[in-house]
Amino acid sequence: MQIVCLDLEGVLVPEIWIEFSERTGIPELRRTTRDEPNYDKLMKGRLALLAQHKLGLPDIQKVIAEMGPMPGAKAFLDGLRERFQVIILSDTFYEFAMPLMRQLGMPTLFCHKLEADAAGVVVNYHLRMPEQKREAVKALKALNFKVMAAGDSYNDTAMLAEAHAGILFRPPENVIREFPQYPVVMNYAGLDAEIEAASKRI
Repeated sequence: MQIVCLDLEGVLVPEIWIEFSERTGIPELRRTTRDEPNYDKLMKGRLALLAQHKLGLPDIQKVIAEMGPMPGAKAFLDGLRERFQVIILSDTFYEFAMPLMRQLGMPTLFCHKLEADAAGVVVNYHLRMPEQKREAVKALKALNFKVMAAGDSYNDTAMLAEAHAGILFRPPENVIREFPQYPVVMNYAGLDAEIEAASKRI
């Protein structure tokens, strides 16, 4: 009765906003949860930048359609799903993630929703619930699952703390320094081995 919860961006797929930043030439859009712990502040800044540059949901979706999972991600995920139930817990949006989910074999995804007007302008975002990653792990524990979790950013650390075993995957140096209690792995073979070791320990 074990379950694995994985972050999406930075773990299985590239950071969508970084890719979008590079393609649009707007450096301020590179900021992610690796840089800004306050998600509301981060998202409001992004929406303001989109409005300023007159960019809408179709522009972002066009970039996403040309992206794919990180090299080795699908094989890692397929192997993991043969041994464990897996849920992707992400602070992305269904409107962004579905093309990438299809390329990953449609794993279960819990994330948020965007609100766009008729012209495709993103006018708001709606969290499924506050602290949804941590709350999902808490709920799975209440269902008597042993939970292992892996992520790379500030917004994953509450999920890692709530899980029976938390793992940092390719995190930036600032996250490694601030959360030394979690093992750090830098590739999928290491992550697979760490999950396997945790499954025997918890």
